[in-house]
Amino acid sequence: MSVVAKRKSTKGQEVSSGDRLFDRELADLPQDLRWREWMGRIEAVLFASATPVGRDDLARVVGQGTSVETLIADIQADLGGRPYELVEVASGWMFRTRTQFAEAIKAAADLGDQALAFTEMELGVLCAIAYHQPIDRAGLKDIFGKEVSRDLLARLRFKDLIASGPRSPRPGAPHTFVTTEIFLTAFDLHSLRDLPDLELANE
Repeated sequence: MSVVAKRKSTKGQEVSSGDRLFDRELADLPQDLRWREWMGRIEAVLFASATPVGRDDLARVVGQGTSVETLIADIQADLGGRPYELVEVASGWMFRTRTQFAEAIKAAADLGDQALAFTEMELGVLCAIAYHQPIDRAGLKDIFGKEVSRDLLARLRFKDLIASGPRSPRPGAPHTFVTTEIFLTAFDLHSLRDLPDLELANE
C-alpha cells in the first residue's frame, strides 16, 4: 500500500506527489524552525527558477495562510551583506546580483546573456513599442521616418521581449506589437508605469 493510501491530508496541509506526501504545514516543528524551513523552501524555488516566481506558486510550498510577503521580507533582510538580492519584478520575485558587482562579473568571465545584446536600432524600436504600445509597423515608421524591418521585429520577438497585440484600427487591421513580462524582467521594471518619463529620458 502506498504512503498516499495510508495517510490522509487535512485541509490541504499535505500535497501528494506520486507516492510521496509533501508536508506544507510542518506542524511537528517548533514555530521558529518551521519559519526557517519555509524561508529555505522559498529560497530554493527562487534559485531554481530563471524567471520570476509568482506568489501563488510560492504559496504552494509553505503553510496555509502563511504570509509569503513576510517570508520574502525576512529573506531580503538576511541577504543584507550578500552580493545578490531578492527583488520583485513583473509578476513575481527573483534573485539578482547587485549592480555594484556587475564589473566584477564581467571581468571574471563573459557571463552576459548575449541574447539580450541590442543594436542601437533594436533598442530604439523596443523603446518605441514600450512607450507607444500597442503599435503597428506603420506607427513605428511614423516615429523613425523609415520602415522597421520584419527581421528586426522577429529578433525582438525571438528574445520574447515583444508579442502580438490587438489588431490596429488601420485599413487591413494589421497586427500591433506590445512588450512582454520578459521585457519587464530584462529592464528591472515592476510594471510599465515604472518606465522613465519621456521628457526626463530625453534630457
